[in-house]
Amino acid sequence: MCGIVGAIARRDVSAILLEGLKRLEYRGYDSAGMAVYNADQSQIGCTRRPGKVAELEKALQQAPLVGALGIAHTRWATHGKPEKRNAHPHRAGDRVAVVHNGIIENFEILKSELEAEGSEFKSDTDTEVIAHLVYRELNQGCDFSSAVFNTIAKLEGAYALAIMDRQDPERLMAARMGSPLVIGVGIGENFIASDPLAMLQVTDQFIYLDEGELAEVSLDQIQVYDAQRQPVSHDILRFEHGHDATDKGEYRHYMMKEIFEQPDVVRSVLEGRISSDKVLEQAFGAEAGTIFDQVKAVQIIACGTSYHAGLVAKYWIEELVGISCQVEVASEYRYRKTVALPGSLFVTISQSGETADTLAALREAKDNGFLSCLTICNVPGSSLVRESDLALMTKAGPEIGVASTKAFTSQLVALLLTTLVLGRRTGLDSSIESNLVKQLRALPELLEQALELDQPIQKLSEQFAEKHHSLFLGRGSMYPVAMEGALKLKEISYIHAEAYPAGELKHGPLALVDREMPVIVVAPNNSMLEKLKANMQEVRARGGELFVFADQDAFVENGEGLQTLELPLCDSVLEPILYTIPLQLLSYHVAVLKGTDVDQPRNLAKSVTVE
Repeated sequence: MCGIVGAIARRDVSAILLEGLKRLEYRGYDSAGMAVYNADQSQIGCTRRPGKVAELEKALQQAPLVGALGIAHTRWATHGKPEKRNAHPHRAGDRVAVVHNGIIENFEILKSELEAEGSEFKSDTDTEVIAHLVYRELNQGCDFSSAVFNTIAKLEGAYALAIMDRQDPERLMAARMGSPLVIGVGIGENFIASDPLAMLQVTDQFIYLDEGELAEVSLDQIQVYDAQRQPVSHDILRFEHGHDATDKGEYRHYMMKEIFEQPDVVRSVLEGRISSDKVLEQAFGAEAGTIFDQVKAVQIIACGTSYHAGLVAKYWIEELVGISCQVEVASEYRYRKTVALPGSLFVTISQSGETADTLAALREAKDNGFLSCLTICNVPGSSLVRESDLALMTKAGPEIGVASTKAFTSQLVALLLTTLVLGRRTGLDSSIESNLVKQLRALPELLEQALELDQPIQKLSEQFAEKHHSLFLGRGSMYPVAMEGALKLKEISYIHAEAYPAGELKHGPLALVDREMPVIVVAPNNSMLEKLKANMQEVRARGGELFVFADQDAFVENGEGLQTLELPLCDSVLEPILYTIPLQLLSYHVAVLKGTDVDQPRNLAKSVTVE
């Protein structure tokens, strides 16, 4: 959830650290802080503030921190209220400063032990325990590296750490277990971050730490050690996304920019993955053919928006491939006894590749009899990618808005490609694959046509501004699309929204329908349309207000209590991708009217790296 940046250089690093924090704001946070070593005073100065990074920036303008070594942090509260005293960095003995992402599960035991020895705690956090543990090790004669190594051996849980020692200002220490951490490689200066985006203003060269690794970072050297403290080497990877990836450009919000990027994102997902008439399965990895030949069932694991993408894929896989596909929320799956069907491919879906529950489920799957693991992911160096047998990158570029948009559509396209390579092994007619590849090539233009509804949807959104509840309906593969639409609306406008398969209306939700409950329906002209029209009549008969997204062949006409916006015609398989666009636009415009923080909705974070 939180964001870490660290730097060691031959210049003042405070501005670099502050810019890094700004670039990590999309992750979600409730406080921010910075610690910088001042060589002239031989001390670590520290400034922390609750609230936005802007509050920290104001404080630093009034009392600057100056130095060539520093760490900084944005915190999302897990232990202790979002107050100044709980903000990071945390210190011990005016010597050690620590920033930490993750959760230390045994911190209470460690804290009691330290307090019994005389340590005084100034916060309610689990992180402060780490600072005192390192300080204790240093006082017992350990060098800085050994002190950190001995400390992390005592920790249970998840962590990404950046640590400073006032008496050893020639290096930063970093460690990673369960939370992402990268090292930015410069010339005569080096950096630490929880996300490469934080450091793109100074470098595009990164080392991605693996689980259990510890690193010493100095001006001219980076040394990485494994959990047994043996030196390991890493390739330096160039970050693939452009330096303007975090620029809103002409748009008011990142979310709107990302919605309008979707046609180009779909082109990017398809690039190099399809020929004139088929999907190129080599895009999944060198062993893809051998693995796919053995697949008899699919288990999809994901969270949030990615889970909805998985639900759409279930319809595709069972219809086009003809094998069983199970989809489950990662946080539920990992805590129950599960049974893997013979020959099951374990598929994870994640924008960041660091989602804690999904990553934990993947690690358990490796011991539970699954054939192999495939991840659909947007971040090449992420944990899910590194730990999976196969990976298909969505190539959506950085998604800054907390409410996922382009990540969802790119995941859907990637999952459809996956469906087609599996289908050719179970008798899917080559003409069907060829036709769908042709339709995928035309999809970006269809999305552009859907985006032309922006102004009509903005006008429509005015009827939602004073509402407190809403209902989204769909049938078949459009039901998960309705779920995603409801999630978007509740995330950024704070309007309570639920999604139901329309056939379930009479089993309860109809009791809620009245003029104060707008009902949003996704109604393409497919095999479920007539059933859906009957469900819509049930709403109209109860005085409900219907807002319907349909194509011209659906023949859903405007009338009392019913407003329709038309989308272009498309193949029924691609409808879930196309019909997602107007629901995203509706949520965005409602949120703008209500004056909420569109890109950083309250209580939420972009990258969920804790349970």
